[in-house]
Amino acid sequence: MKKRVLTTILAGVLAVSAFAGCGSSNTAGNAAVDNNAAAETNDAAVADTTAAESEAAESVADTQTTEGGTITVAASATPHAEILEEAKKILADQGWDLEITIFDDYVLPNEVVESGEFDANYFQHIPYLENFNAEKGTHLVNAGGIHYEPFGIYPGTKKDLSELADGDTIAVPNDTTNEARALLLLQDNGIITLKDGAGLEATVNDIAENPHNVKIEELAAEQVARVAPEVAFVVLNGNYALQAGYSVAQDSLAYETSDSEAAKTYVNVIAVKEGNENNPGIQALVKVLKSDDIKKFINDTYDGAVIPFED
Repeated sequence: MKKRVLTTILAGVLAVSAFAGCGSSNTAGNAAVDNNAAAETNDAAVADTTAAESEAAESVADTQTTEGGTITVAASATPHAEILEEAKKILADQGWDLEITIFDDYVLPNEVVESGEFDANYFQHIPYLENFNAEKGTHLVNAGGIHYEPFGIYPGTKKDLSELADGDTIAVPNDTTNEARALLLLQDNGIITLKDGAGLEATVNDIAENPHNVKIEELAAEQVARVAPEVAFVVLNGNYALQAGYSVAQDSLAYETSDSEAAKTYVNVIAVKEGNENNPGIQALVKVLKSDDIKKFINDTYDGAVIPFED
């Protein structure tokens, strides 16, 4: 038994010696192979590191160009700027600084966007935008519909439409599309009748029947509410009604219903100069303004005077 064990051990030693001898005879070749392999591994690691650094740099660059920055918007005070102030909080969390400038007219907000001084504006509906482009030669486009404001008839010296008397005065906005909208609302309530086909381009010259011989006083939109103490009734845009302290639900004597064609036609939009509608900042702005959070803010704040627009 001992001899067999000893024989086995000796055989193992000889085998190990023989293996070691073969290794010694190829040391230089193996070392060269090992060095080449190490070099290749190192080159691959360097290449991987360089690629990773390049991808990281590209990622940072993409982030810097597509996320964050300043968005400048020209807006009417109510409700547009108020809605934007709410959106500003959400955009700030996304790295965007929303700068809001309030304008009290309907001309300058378009001019400053056309000139590039501002990125966008938020105050107008599509018919007004299209009419402005046609008249002024501007190149403004709709980047997203946000809300709809019902046009309403509000009391002046008279508190109910049934009190309308011959010769009474009713004040309306004087810009093309808003005047037509006001006249259509007066027609819907039996005060006047317009010529067939007058539609969204109607003016006082298109009044076919005026049984009470009412006088239509045409004023700049921002001036209409101010003459309420001097006229029987005023017909107001939703934002100017809000600024004047009117509630559509409680104060209007008649208004456009939410399922009317006017709701679809007169949606208020984010307007930008053509070519900028896909700007990352504009897309971020529109997305936030159409979010559930902003819809809730609108519904909770404006008592039906402002309605979120659903595409």
